[in-house]
Amino acid sequence: MADTQAGWYNDGTGTMRWWDGRVWTDKVQPPAPAPSSPGALVDRIAAEAVAGGQPRPAAQGASYVVLQVVLKEKFLGNGSGNLTELERAINAQASMGYRLHTITTASSGSTGFSGGDRVQATMVFEKLT
Repeated sequence: MADTQAGWYNDGTGTMRWWDGRVWTDKVQPPAPAPSSPGALVDRIAAEAVAGGQPRPAAQGASYVVLQVVLKEKFLGNGSGNLTELERAINAQASMGYRLHTITTASSGSTGFSGGDRVQATMVFEKLT
């Protein structure tokens, strides 16, 4: 699998499993504890949103991967880079043998600096056999 960073990924059961850059390992750890304050919750949500768009393999025994990408509003000038960000995520999964199955978008309910909605794109990728 090309360009998949080694790291801890949710294996689809809520358990975090180590991906060594080539294959899933038997190393597991429980999910992170619940945040203890509103600030900690915001930090965790932000970190998960950033990690959500990273290319990753399917969980052990699964043939689907779900990625979430937070689309950002550009404050000044043209081009938010959102299409580039989506294209990067799609191409990264394609390089690992996945095709885009479904994409949906939803408003996050919060507004950007100049009042525009923040939008989250959820993409489901299917492993090609």
